Amino acid sequence: MELAHSLLLNEEACNQLGEFQKAEFIFEWLRFLEKLLPVTSRADVREEQKKLAEQLISLLNSSPGPPTRRLIAKNLAILYSIGDTFSVYQTVDKCNELIRSKDDSPSYLPTKLAAVVCLGYLYKKLGRILGNSVTDTVGNVIKAMKNAESQGRYEIMLSLQNILNGLGAAATPCHRDIYKAARLCLTDRSMAVRCAAAKCLLELQKEAVFMWSTDLDSVATLCFKSFDGSNYDVRIAVSKLLGTVLARAVTCKQATASARQNVRKISLDEAMELLGTGFLRGSSGFLRASGDILKGISSVSRDIRVGITQAYVVFVSTLGGQWLERNFSALLSHILDLVSQSHPKAIQTQMDAICCRRCISFILRATVGGLLGEKAQIAAAKEICQAIWKLKKVVDVVMSDGNLETRIGTTDVTSSQHVLVCALHELGSLIHGLGTTAAPLLQDSSTGVLDAVISVILHPSISVRLAAAWCLRCIAVSLPSYVSPLLDRCIERLSALKSSPEAVTGYSFAVAALLGAVKHCPLGIPHGKGKVIMTVAEDLLCSASQNSRISIQRTQAGWLLVASLMTLGPAVVQHYLPRMLLLWKCVFPLSPKDLETERSRGDSFTWQVTLEGRAGALCAIKTFVSYCGGLLTDEVIQRLLPPLPCAVDLLTRLPSIHKMYGNALKTPSMTYRHRLYELLALLPPKTYEGRFCAILKELMADFTATDNQMAASTFLLPPLCHQDDLLLLGPFLQETDHRFIEDSIAGGSLEYDPYSIYEKAAEGDSVPKPVPPALSVISAAVRLFGVIFSHVAESQRLQVLEKLLASIKQTKGARQQTVQLNIVSAFSSFLKHLASCKGSLGPEEVRRPALTLVMGALESNNPLLRCAAAESLARLAQVVADSAFTAGLAQVSFEKLKSARDVVSRTGHSLALGTLYRYLGGIGSTQHLNACVGILYTLSQDNTSPDVQTWALHSLSLIIDSAGPLYHVHVEPTLSLVVMLLLTVPPAYAEVHQSLGRCLNALIATLGPELQGSKTAVSALRTSCLLGCAVMQDNADCLVQAQAISCLQQLHMFAPRHVNLSSLVSCLCVNLCSSYLLLRRAVLACLRQLVQREAAEVSEHAVTFVKDCREDFTPDINIREVGLEGALLSLLDKELDQRLCQDIKETLNHMLTSVAVEKLSFWLKLCKDVLAASADFTSVASVDTTQEEEGAKEDDDVLTSESDERSHPFTNPKWSTRVFAAECVCKIISHCENAGRAHFDVTLAQERKQRDSRDDFLVLHLADLIRMAFMAATDHSDQLRLSGLQTLLVIVRRFASVPEPEFPGHVILEQYQANVGAALRPAFGPETPPDVTAKACQVCSAWLASGVVSDLNDLRRVHQLLISSLAKVQAGKEAQSQLYNESASTMEILAVLKAWAEVYIVAVEREKNQSDAHKQTLTITNSTDESYRDLTSSADGLLHLVQADLGTLSKLWLAALQDFALLTLPSEYASQLPVDGGAFYTAETIENARPHYHNSWAIILYATALWLTSTGFLVVDPDEGVTNLSRPVTPTTMCQDSSSRAAVKSPEDVNTDIFHLTLGISVEFLCSPRSDAAMENITACLHALQAFFDVPWPRSKIGGDQELGVELLNVLHRLILTRESPDIQLATLEVVRQILFAAQEHVREKRRSAEVDDGAAEKETLPEFGEGKDTGGLVPGKSLVFATLELCVCILVRQLPQLNPKVTGSPAVKAGKPQLLSECGSRLVSAALVILSDIPSVCSPEGSVSVLPTILYLTIGVLRETAVKLPDGQLPLTVAASLQALKGILSSPMARAEKSQIAWTELLRSALVTVLDRDDEKILLTAITVFILSTSPEVTTIECLQKRCIEKFKIALDSKDPVVQLKCYQLLLSIFQYHNRAVSYPYIHSLAPSIVGKLQETEKTKPENSAELQVIQEGIKVVAALIAIAEEEHRAYLVACLLPLLISFLLDENSLGSATNSARDLHEFALQNVMQIGPQYSSVFKKLMASSPTMKARLESAVKGNQESIKVKTTPKHAKNPGKSSSIQLKTNFL
Repeated sequence: MELAHSLLLNEEACNQLGEFQKAEFIFEWLRFLEKLLPVTSRADVREEQKKLAEQLISLLNSSPGPPTRRLIAKNLAILYSIGDTFSVYQTVDKCNELIRSKDDSPSYLPTKLAAVVCLGYLYKKLGRILGNSVTDTVGNVIKAMKNAESQGRYEIMLSLQNILNGLGAAATPCHRDIYKAARLCLTDRSMAVRCAAAKCLLELQKEAVFMWSTDLDSVATLCFKSFDGSNYDVRIAVSKLLGTVLARAVTCKQATASARQNVRKISLDEAMELLGTGFLRGSSGFLRASGDILKGISSVSRDIRVGITQAYVVFVSTLGGQWLERNFSALLSHILDLVSQSHPKAIQTQMDAICCRRCISFILRATVGGLLGEKAQIAAAKEICQAIWKLKKVVDVVMSDGNLETRIGTTDVTSSQHVLVCALHELGSLIHGLGTTAAPLLQDSSTGVLDAVISVILHPSISVRLAAAWCLRCIAVSLPSYVSPLLDRCIERLSALKSSPEAVTGYSFAVAALLGAVKHCPLGIPHGKGKVIMTVAEDLLCSASQNSRISIQRTQAGWLLVASLMTLGPAVVQHYLPRMLLLWKCVFPLSPKDLETERSRGDSFTWQVTLEGRAGALCAIKTFVSYCGGLLTDEVIQRLLPPLPCAVDLLTRLPSIHKMYGNALKTPSMTYRHRLYELLALLPPKTYEGRFCAILKELMADFTATDNQMAASTFLLPPLCHQDDLLLLGPFLQETDHRFIEDSIAGGSLEYDPYSIYEKAAEGDSVPKPVPPALSVISAAVRLFGVIFSHVAESQRLQVLEKLLASIKQTKGARQQTVQLNIVSAFSSFLKHLASCKGSLGPEEVRRPALTLVMGALESNNPLLRCAAAESLARLAQVVADSAFTAGLAQVSFEKLKSARDVVSRTGHSLALGTLYRYLGGIGSTQHLNACVGILYTLSQDNTSPDVQTWALHSLSLIIDSAGPLYHVHVEPTLSLVVMLLLTVPPAYAEVHQSLGRCLNALIATLGPELQGSKTAVSALRTSCLLGCAVMQDNADCLVQAQAISCLQQLHMFAPRHVNLSSLVSCLCVNLCSSYLLLRRAVLACLRQLVQREAAEVSEHAVTFVKDCREDFTPDINIREVGLEGALLSLLDKELDQRLCQDIKETLNHMLTSVAVEKLSFWLKLCKDVLAASADFTSVASVDTTQEEEGAKEDDDVLTSESDERSHPFTNPKWSTRVFAAECVCKIISHCENAGRAHFDVTLAQERKQRDSRDDFLVLHLADLIRMAFMAATDHSDQLRLSGLQTLLVIVRRFASVPEPEFPGHVILEQYQANVGAALRPAFGPETPPDVTAKACQVCSAWLASGVVSDLNDLRRVHQLLISSLAKVQAGKEAQSQLYNESASTMEILAVLKAWAEVYIVAVEREKNQSDAHKQTLTITNSTDESYRDLTSSADGLLHLVQADLGTLSKLWLAALQDFALLTLPSEYASQLPVDGGAFYTAETIENARPHYHNSWAIILYATALWLTSTGFLVVDPDEGVTNLSRPVTPTTMCQDSSSRAAVKSPEDVNTDIFHLTLGISVEFLCSPRSDAAMENITACLHALQAFFDVPWPRSKIGGDQELGVELLNVLHRLILTRESPDIQLATLEVVRQILFAAQEHVREKRRSAEVDDGAAEKETLPEFGEGKDTGGLVPGKSLVFATLELCVCILVRQLPQLNPKVTGSPAVKAGKPQLLSECGSRLVSAALVILSDIPSVCSPEGSVSVLPTILYLTIGVLRETAVKLPDGQLPLTVAASLQALKGILSSPMARAEKSQIAWTELLRSALVTVLDRDDEKILLTAITVFILSTSPEVTTIECLQKRCIEKFKIALDSKDPVVQLKCYQLLLSIFQYHNRAVSYPYIHSLAPSIVGKLQETEKTKPENSAELQVIQEGIKVVAALIAIAEEEHRAYLVACLLPLLISFLLDENSLGSATNSARDLHEFALQNVMQIGPQYSSVFKKLMASSPTMKARLESAVKGNQESIKVKTTPKHAKNPGKSSSIQLKTNFL
C-alpha cells in the first residue's frame, strides 16, 4: 500500500494486482491524493496535471464503485481548482457524453453514475467558472433521469444539489427545471431518492425565491405527499426542508419583496395554517378529503402526522429561541387548536386522539423544552396556565348550565379534553425540568398555577383528571416542599366531595400521583400522612356500597390509594400491613361455594363494581410485593395466599359471567385478568402450583382469543429479542431523538390504566404510557406463561405445546399471524426463564413440537417475529444442551439456505446460524464454523436482495464475535469481503453498510492488540481496516458513520499509533451536534475513550480543526471560542438523552483531570461563564461593594461589562449544567491540591508567575472561586445551592491557612468575609429546605473553626446564623416544619448540633494550644508579643461565643447521644425502645433517621467529652439548682426503668449514667467499626476517650472496675489490628496509657487507705493490692496487665518483627543489623515503651515478677534492634525511649519490695548480662549507667558483672572516637558522684588512674578540634569531681596531679593572640578551674607554686594576659563563659 502514496497513480504496481486488490489500491491512492493535492505547490500540480487528469478520467471509465467515484470526483475538482482550469470544459463535456451514452447495460451503469457524481463535485468546487455551461449540463442530467433507475435518480439528485451549492444565484435559469425534477423524486418509491431530493430542494430554496413565495402551497402539499409511506430518514430530511422553507417565508426581508413584485411575505398564521391543514387533512386535496369525511373514514396516515410534527419543530428551531419567546402565545394557541373539537376528524378514534396528543406534546417539548432558557420557560408556563384557565371557564359555563342529562353529552366539555391534556402534560414537563427554579412561578398568585391544575381535577373527562394529577406529580417532584400541602389539600377535598364521582376519581388520582412522587423526594413527607390516607381509603371502600351512583368510583379510588401508599416502601407500609391484609382478605369470597352463590346473585352493575374492586386489590398486592420485598416474610406470604385460589377460580369463570351480563364487563374482566397475571408472575410459583392447570388453560385461551385482533409484535417481541438483533429492523426500534412520536405503538396513554399514575415513568420526565387493556393482558399472559411453564411437569409440557400448535393451524390469515405471534412470544418467554433458572426442556417428544413452533416462526413474513424465532431457536439449543441436537439445528438451516430462494427463509435461517453461535460459543467443530462462514459469504454477496445481505452480514458479525480466536483463520478473507462490499454496495442501501460496519467492528475486536504488529500481513490487515472505516465515514447515512467512529475507536484502543488522531477528532467535531442520537452517542463514546489517554492533544486538534476549517462547517456550538470543553458543556446543556449526558460528564471529568491544572484560567473561566450566565448580577455586585478593598469597584465594572456583552458563550444554561460546573470547580481545587504547594501560596505563586507568565496558580483566582461559590449558593435552584455551599466549604478548608503577604499576620480569606456571610445567610431562611440548611451549618462551622476571622464582631455575623438554627432546635418537635418527613428535621437538628460541636472542639483545642505556647514563651522570655495577644483574643473570642450557649448545647448533645445509643441497640431489643421515639427522631422514622445519627455522633461525643472535662464531670444545671441531666426536648429520661423512681437523681448517678452512655457508645463503635466507617469518626471517638480519662472521676470509675478496663483494652487491641493509620494507633496508645494510669491511681489509693487503716498493725499483715495478688498469676481475658501487654506486644512486633521469638527462630528473619524506624513507627514504639514501664506499678509484688521478664525482654529488644548511630551523635527516639523505660522499670518500688526483691534482683542481673552482650559502646555505656544508678546495689555489685561493666568503660576510654570518650566521661562523672560508695568506689579505683593518665598525655598533644576539646574539658571535670569526693589524705595528691595539668594548658599573652580557637578555649577553661581550685586547696597550691617557678611564671603571665584582654573588650557583659556554656550543653545531652 505504500506504493499508492504518490502524486501520480503507480500504474505498474496497480496492474500487477488482482481485481479486488486493485480496487483497494486505487481507493487508497485516491484517499492519499485528496490529502496531498491541497498541500502541493501549484507549479508541481500544473506539471503533472495533464497526466493526473488522464489517470482520473480513465478511472472514471473503469466502472468505479460508489466511494471510489466520489473520491475521483473530489480529486478532479481539487485538481482543477489548484491547477489550470482551461481543460476542465473537456472534462465536463466528457462527463456529459458518458451520461448521454445509450449503453444501458448494468456493467456500464457505474461509469454513468461516476460521471454524474463528477459533474456535481466539479460545479461545487469551481462554481461560477463553469457558469455558462450549466444549462446544458443540468438539462442533460435531468434528461438522463427519465430512464434512470433508483441508484441513478439518487446520484442525480445529490449531483444537482452540489451544482446548486457551487453556483449559487448563477444557476437561476435552471431552478424551475431542477424543481420539477426534484418534485417527482420527492415522492419516489425509493426512500433514499426521496431523501436526496429533499436535500436538493433544501439547497434550491436558498436562491429559488418562488419556493417560499408563489409555490409555497404546492411545496407544502408535495412534502405532505412525500411523508406518506415514508421511513424515518425521509421524515427527517423532508421535515427539515418543509420547516426551513416555511421559516424562510415568514422571515423574508421586505427589501427583496419590493424588488420582486411577485414575492409575497406570508404571515406566521398563514404558515402555521398550512402545516395545520396538512396535520389535519394529510396529503389529499380538499375534495378528496371532504369525500372521506362524508364516508366517515380518517385519511391522514401516521407517517404524515409524524412528519409534519417534525416539520413544526424544524420551523420553530430555525426561527430560534428569541423568536419563540416573542411568538409563543400564537404558536401555543395554534398547536392546541389542532386537537380541539373544531377539527373533529383528527380525533375521531381514541387511537387517533392519542397519536395527535403525542405529536402536540412532542412539538411543545422539543421547542419550549429545547430552545428556551429558564426565565423564558417560566413565561411559557404562565401562557399555558392562561390557556388552562380559559378552557376551565368554558367547561364551567357548560357544567353550570342545564340539568345533568344535557351537560354530560355537551360537545364543549369533550372538546376541551385533548387540549387540556396536552397543556397539562407540557406544564408538568416544564416544571419538572425547571426543578426548584420554578418556585417563583408557583408563588406568583396572579398566574395561579396550582389553582388552575387543581381546578381541572373535577373535569368530566378522565383523561384530563389524570393529566392534572400527573402535572401535580411533576410539581411535587420538582418542588418537594409542595408535596405535603398538596396532599393535605387533595385529601381534604376528597373527603369533602365524597359524593361527586368526578371529585372521588380526580382527587384520588391526584393523591396517588403525589404519593408516587415521594420516592423522588429525598426529604420525604411526614409519616402521619400515610395514616390519614389509609383511613380515607378504608372509608371509601367501606362506603362504596352506600351509593350505587358512585360505587365504582369509590372502589377504584380506595384501592388506588392503598396501592399508591405501598410505593412509600417498607418503613412506612409495615405500620399499615395488618389493615391492608384485612382488606385483601375481605375482598374475595372465602370458599368456592360462596363464589358460586355470588355468581348467581349479581347483575351487570354489581359485577362491574366487584371486578373493579378485586382488580384494585390485586394491583395493591402487586405493588406491595414490588416495593416492599423486605416485608415479605413467610408469615406475610401465608396471609397473602388464602384469597389466591378463589381469585384463580373467578378467572376461570369470567367467560361465563361475561356471556351472562354482556359487553359491559369486557373491560373490567380484562383488567382483572391483567392484574391477576401480573401478581402471579411476581409471587413464588410454589405458592400456587396447585392451580397451574387452570391458569395455563386461561393463558392459552388468551393467546388464541377470537376477539383479540390487535397484533402487537412491536410491543411483545422486542424485550424477547436480543438488543443487537433489533438493529436489523431499522430505526423504528432504535433509540432516536424522535422516539416519542416515532414509537409505532403510539397507542399508550394514562387513561388505559390509571394505576400507572404512581409508577415511575420509563423515559425520564415523560408521562407513563400504559397500552390498551387487550395488549396489556397479552403482555402479562406472555410473562406469566414463561414463569409457570418452566415449573410444570415435563409430561404436561408436551400436551400444551401440541394444543398451541394445533390452534395456530386452525386459524387463517391475519388472525393466524396474531395467534402465532402470541404463542411464539409466550414460548420465547418460557425459554428465557428456563435458561435463567438452568432448567431442562424435557424428553425427545417435547423437543419436536417446540422445534416445529420455532421453525414456523422463523419463516414468518414479520421480520420481528423472525428475529424472536432465531433467538428462541438458540435458547432452545441452550436448554436442551445436547451437541447432536444443536448440530441438527445448524444442519436444517444449512439445507434451507442452500435450497430456498425466497428472502424470508434466507434471512431467518442465516440469523439462526448467528444466534446459535452466540449462545453456544462454538457449535463444536471448526468444520461447522467453516460451513457457516462459507454460506454467509455467499449470501452476503447476493446483490439482488439487500435484506438478505444485511441479515447474512449481521449473522456473520455474531459469529466473528462469538468464535473469538477460532476465527483467526477466516479474518483475512472476511476482511477482504467486507472491504469489497463497502466499495461496491450502493450507498442507498444503508442497512447493508450498517451490517458491514458491525462485521468490521467484530473483526477489529478479534484481531485486538495484534493490530500493533509491524509484519507485512498485519500491516495489510490494518490498512484494510482503516480503508473500511474511511469508506463508512464518507457514507451519507448517520448510522453508518456511527459504525465508522466505533471502529476507529476500537482501532485507536488497539493500535493508537496508526490512527490519525487529528482527522478522527475533526470527524468527531463535525458530528458532535448531529441530529441523530446514535451518531452523537458514538461520537461521545469515542471522545470519552480518547481523552482518557490524550486529553490535551484532543482538545488542541479540535481547536486547530475549527480554525482551519472551511465555511461549510458551521457547528451549532462555538468550539473556536470556548474550545472542545466549552462545546461539550453547551451540548450537555441542550442534550436530553440521559445516557449521553452521562458520557459528556465523564468525558469532561477525564479532560479536567488531565489538563485542568495546566489550563487553569481556561477551565475556571468556563465554569464561571456557565454559573454567571444566569446569575443575578445585581446581587453579586451589591456584596462586592461591602468589601473594604480597592479592587471592589473594579470588580463591579468587570461584572457589569460582562453582563452587557451580547455574545455570551452560554445562554441561560439549565440548573443541572450549572450544578455540574460547580462540581467541576470543586474537582479543580482538589487536583490543584495534588499539583503542588504554589497553588496555595500567594508569594510563591507570584514569584513563579513572574518567572514564567504562562504558569498559572489557583490562589491567584481566589476572587473568582469565591464569586462562583457565592453565585451558586444564592441561586433559586436548591441543588445548585447545595453545590455552591459545598464549593464554599472546600474553598474555606483549602485556603483557611493561606497567609496574605501584604498584611503579615492575616490570611487571604479575611477579605471575603462579607461574601461568605452573604452566601450563608439565605440558607437559614424559614423557607429553606433542611438539606440546604444542614449543608450551610457545615460551612458555618468550617468558617468559624478555620481561624480566618479573629475579630469578635466579625465572628458574630456567622455565629448569629448558628444561634438562629439552635433556637429552632430548642423549639422542639411541635415547632418543626410539617412539609417534610420527620427524619429531615432530625438531619437538620443533628447538622446544627454537629456544627456547634465542631466549633467548640476547635475553640477548646486552640485555647489549649495557646496556653501551652504561652507557658513556653514565659519560660523563654517575658515579652508579651502583639501577635500572641491577637491569637489569644481570637481563641478566647470563639470560646466565649460558644460558652454562652454551652448549657443548652450540652443537654442537646447528651440527648442526641442517648438517641444514638438507642438506635445502635440490636434488633432484638427493639421492644425496649421508647414508644414515642427519641429526642430528635420519631419511632416511625427510625430507619430514615439512622444515617443522620451515624454521620454526626462522633463529633458530638468528642464535644461532650471536652465539655465534661472542662466541668470536671460536675454537671450542674443552673436553672434547676439541682445536679440533674435534663433535656428540654424529650419526655424520655436516661436508663428509664420504672415509673416509681425518684424524680431527682444524685450527682453521682447522673455522672454514672453519662459515663456509661458515652463509654458504651464508644466501645460499641470501636468494637467493630464498619469497613466504611470514616477515619474522622474513629479519631474523634478516641479523642473523646482521652478527654474523659483526663478527669479524675472517670479515671476512678475505670480504675475501680477492672472488667471494664480489660474490655476497653481488648476493643482497642482489635482496633490496632484492623486500622493501619498511625494517628489512630497513637491515639489508641494514649487511651491505653490513661487506662493504666487510672489503674495505678486505684492501686495507689487502695494501698494508701490500707496503710492508714492498719497503721498500727504489722506490715506483714497488709493485704496485697495490684494484679497477681499473692500468687503472681495473670488470667488472660480478666487481667488488665495481660491485656495491656498484649496490646504493646502487638504494636512492637508490628514495627519490629525481630522481637517475636517465633519469627526470629524462623529462617525468614535473620537477626540482622539494627534498623532506624520511620517517624511514625518510632513514635508508636516510644509510646508503647512508656506504657510497658508503667505496668509493674499496677501489679502486686508477685504479679510484677510474672511480667518483668517480658517487659525487660521487650525494652532491651527495642534497644538492641534500633540502636543505630545517627550522624549528629543524637540518640534515635526509640533508644532514648527504651533507656527512659528501663530507668522507670529499674527504679520501680517492686524491685525493693521484700516479697519480690530476690526475684527482681535475679531478673535484673540477667537483663544486665543481656545488655553487656551489646557492641554499640555509646548506647551500651548509657544502659550500664542506668542499671548502676537506678537499681539496688546488689544487682550490679556482684563481682563478675561489675568486672564486665568496668571492662566496657576501660575499652571506651581507650576508644579513638572522641564522641565515645566524651560520653564515657559524662557517664563516669555521674557514677563517681553516686551517693552509694559501695557502688561507685570500685569504678573510681579501677578507672580514675587511667583517666588522670589520659589527661596527662594530652599535655603534649593539644586539642585540634572542638570534639577533642570537649573530651579534655569533661575529663578535667571528672578529676575535679574526684577531688571533691576523695578522702582527705588522697585529695592533696589529686590536686597536685590536676593543677600542673591545668597550668600546662595556659597560654602567655604573646601566644594568646596567635592561638587557635580550641587552644584559646582550653586556656580560658583551665584558667577558670585554676582560679577555683587554687583558693580551695591553698596549701597544696602554694607548695606547688613554690616548687616550680616555671609553672608560677606561666600562671602569672596567663593571668596578666587575661586581664589585658578584659580591658580591651568594650562590652564586658557579653564575655563568653565557655565553661558554663559547655556544661549547659552537656546537661541537655545527659539522660
